[in-house]
Amino acid sequence: MRGHAGEVEHVLVLTTLGAQERRWLRRPRARRADPAPAPVSTTRVTLIAASAFDDGRAAERWLGEATADRECGAARAGAAVTTLNRILHLHRAATADPHVREVDVDQALVVRVGIGEGEQVAAGHWVRATELPLPRRARGRTAALRPQERLAALLSARDAALACEELALRARQDVDAGRRREAALQLEAALTMAMAELEPWAPRGDLAGRLAELRGILPAVQSAAQAALQGGVDDADEAAVRHALERLEAALRARTVLGFD
Repeated sequence: MRGHAGEVEHVLVLTTLGAQERRWLRRPRARRADPAPAPVSTTRVTLIAASAFDDGRAAERWLGEATADRECGAARAGAAVTTLNRILHLHRAATADPHVREVDVDQALVVRVGIGEGEQVAAGHWVRATELPLPRRARGRTAALRPQERLAALLSARDAALACEELALRARQDVDAGRRREAALQLEAALTMAMAELEPWAPRGDLAGRLAELRGILPAVQSAAQAALQGGVDDADEAAVRHALERLEAALRARTVLGFD
């Protein structure tokens, strides 16, 4: 994968493990199902830095830093997932497949950091590697409140999933991925929809004040979206989008706190 300067920064190797052989030349036919569960394939993602270490001691030092410092290891794992998601985002656009999705480090079965040489690393092997503790991010402000109760309410039709909730989730994904233009455009749609969908809830709790707050910050988001249409979103616009998204997420959580009856 090339960086902004056109130089190769990383090499990504994807390997599917435990996959059953597919015979594409044969016409698929229905067959008797095996009562035993089918084996599940997994994908191994190896992200290799394009630039080599100067010597073995530098490589060992780099590996030692990730092993000794939990935060350093988590940061490197997060950076690797960010790079992977950039590639998945481009793959989704190239294939026009809306079902290609990005991933989160929380979904990993194993996270390893290691050093090796050439084809050895490309094959998923190494001279030495360390398995890192899986970095579990605190969801904090973006976490849904009472998720099991909310799901039960949705399934029983006592509540409805709002369109602005889905749009806000998409905006959050764009913000976290650093896609400024997409985030601004997505959030403008989410806020506009929220104005209409949350209005019936205004008399309850503090939703009226939260709606007034969202109306007040909508112009800044619209300005950022207009900048996105013209080709660029500056730091001030990005900060406005981040702030507005956080306030929208807070309003949606406040609605959830009010209950579903």
